[in-house]
Amino acid sequence: MSGRDYSRRDLLAGVGAAGAGLLLPADALAQRSRRKEPAQILGGFSHGVATGEPGQTSMLFWTRYQGVGNRPVALGLEVSTDPRMAKARLMGEALADPARDWTARVTVKGLMPGRTYYYRWRGPEKNVASVLGRTKTLPDGAPDSFRMGVFSCSNLPFGWFNGYGHAAAADDIDLFVHLGDYIYEYARGTYPASAQTVAGRVIEPAGETIRREDYWARYRSYRSDADLQKLHASVPAITIWDDHEIANDAWRGGAENHDPRSEGDWKARVAAATSAYRDWLPVSDDYWAKYEIGRLATLYRLETRVSGRDEPLDIGAAIKRGPDTMTALKRLRDEQWVAGSRQMLGQPQEQWLFTEMQAAAKRGVRWQVLAQQVVMGKLHAPPGASAMAGPNTPGEVAAYLGAAELAAKAGLPFNMDSWDGYPAARARILSTAQRAGADLVVLAGDSHNAWASDLVNDGRPAGVEFAGHSVTSPGFEAYLRNAPPAALAGALVQANPTLKWADTSQRGYMHVTLTPLRAACEWRFTAPVASRAPQLAGVVRGGVGAGQRRLQMG
Repeated sequence: MSGRDYSRRDLLAGVGAAGAGLLLPADALAQRSRRKEPAQILGGFSHGVATGEPGQTSMLFWTRYQGVGNRPVALGLEVSTDPRMAKARLMGEALADPARDWTARVTVKGLMPGRTYYYRWRGPEKNVASVLGRTKTLPDGAPDSFRMGVFSCSNLPFGWFNGYGHAAAADDIDLFVHLGDYIYEYARGTYPASAQTVAGRVIEPAGETIRREDYWARYRSYRSDADLQKLHASVPAITIWDDHEIANDAWRGGAENHDPRSEGDWKARVAAATSAYRDWLPVSDDYWAKYEIGRLATLYRLETRVSGRDEPLDIGAAIKRGPDTMTALKRLRDEQWVAGSRQMLGQPQEQWLFTEMQAAAKRGVRWQVLAQQVVMGKLHAPPGASAMAGPNTPGEVAAYLGAAELAAKAGLPFNMDSWDGYPAARARILSTAQRAGADLVVLAGDSHNAWASDLVNDGRPAGVEFAGHSVTSPGFEAYLRNAPPAALAGALVQANPTLKWADTSQRGYMHVTLTPLRAACEWRFTAPVASRAPQLAGVVRGGVGAGQRRLQMG
């Protein structure tokens, strides 16, 4: 969830063995889940295996091998179509390099489309190998269906990664999509507060992540989680950073959670954070990319944070500047908010996306899927938002709700860090989809809450959005403890005509299925994250028919 509206240092402080590789991944993972085992270290392989950047004939393979001293360690990658690794072939070599925190990666080409592969890494010692991994290339032609697990906002000290655990055990997805906030940058005791930190969920380093070594240590903490390792070992991933992989409410020139006086140059911090991200995750160095799922869909991985985003507008600051609140808000609306020059993606990425979307639609690709970070649907605060705070609400939260209610009266949204803060940039994407005749599906994270929205431009339907709840990070329920979640969700839906459904109090992930006739989403809600319990507490379903561009819930 965006933290720009609350001070980081005030509000957030108060809220606050080679043989294993012979098992089939699903069997091995199920056994480990039943025994509640921690992640295994096999030889020098310390953090499991992963694949990413899937193509129809290629895949990026990742692992980490902890060496001794400062000399890189040569590793070999074995790949087979047989889960028992019969006739396994050496298909890649890579160095586990201390300059990349001992992580190793190699992209293998010449694979077959839509094929399941099994793999393991070999270390320098005899009979030392990683756990067995499984991956699958993207299909070509006209696949009947394609399934994705969509995740965001996994703050480790807030609880257990039950969403990852359930997805790995369910074994019913073809792709692991993470929309950002894979880690959080805060120091221990900040978000969450020390009293709210779940036992056994301790992060390193103790302080805030600023240098590359800091981010490395934070990834080591997160990637030690057994459920996250299981999911990465089961399916390929497409991952995208959001702000907390760098700093809260990041934009191309800074962040709410970065003070140059004490934390140094912003560009240096971005370089450190993005470099560590690329070390630790199976992702390429491209800021944005596309993935062809035959003629069924094209998925676009977008970067909305640091390559082109202009600074978010600040409703609170506008109110403080103006002697008359409504006059100040209307001036903000008319002079800055609607400005066509304000960018979320930046012109190069924007033009790339528009060209690719038009070309894909012309080829007859059914679904255009934007995998990106922040909510695109329109969200205004409901009338009476400030009254939802209740008597014991922290002052910062109450002030935010009051400002959000005033902003709504002026026609302004409550979250300027989302696409709502960049309406002209949003309109350019939606109008492009309309002109191309595309069936647009937007995937979003960041907000910690679940949303289903119609996307409308110039009074006409342009697509739909499936916006996901967090893996662990708290949603509105942590701030509006006196407001029943169902009542809050109902008020939000009533106040926002294009919002068709919302949930503001549960954790989990989205399961998205694409077929030639329908794009469907299950919002899967997990058991409370205070304990490791990878089972579901509930499901809500929605979707859109091909050519309809309007959501149907249920």
